[in-house]
Amino acid sequence: MMDGHRPVVWLSDRYTAQQGHAAEHQTCLAHLARDVAYVVEVSDDPVPFRLQLWLRSVFALAERVTDLAASTLAAKRRSLDQQLGAILATASLCELTRELQAKISRARDQLLVFLAYPGRVEPTNNGCERSLRPAVVQRKVTNGYRAMWAAEGEADIRTVIDTARLTGTSTFGTILKTVRA
Repeated sequence: MMDGHRPVVWLSDRYTAQQGHAAEHQTCLAHLARDVAYVVEVSDDPVPFRLQLWLRSVFALAERVTDLAASTLAAKRRSLDQQLGAILATASLCELTRELQAKISRARDQLLVFLAYPGRVEPTNNGCERSLRPAVVQRKVTNGYRAMWAAEGEADIRTVIDTARLTGTSTFGTILKTVRA
């Protein structure tokens, strides 16, 4: 809960602290793709390569998710889930591959959530990270805040402004509503 607001979908990497903030969770597929690419690079096992191909097909689908009918997306989701199940069930002698399979198995129900929300949920948290970038730059340029109230105040202001932008409402109107509340 964030000041009484609980989002429908939470998008983040796999940090435990970020689990349970919403009814559904979309795991950042860019982070998984990076992990898969590493195992492909250091291992001769074919399973990570199959996972890499699977992720490429997921990213390709994500690019046209808003152009497809709900029934098509549901069929593609079932197909991708079946393919992933087969990949995860493949035995491997490589310890890195087994660890990767276990990691993906734990997040399996969080990998294709974006398909249920075409155009509203991204398969990666790149948009979230772009939203955070100004605050990170501010912190680095000023060498941090000397008082916690200043850091919290900036975070509050950025949250209100970004929420207004995401919901398509007036930034100034949202600030006024927030101040009045």
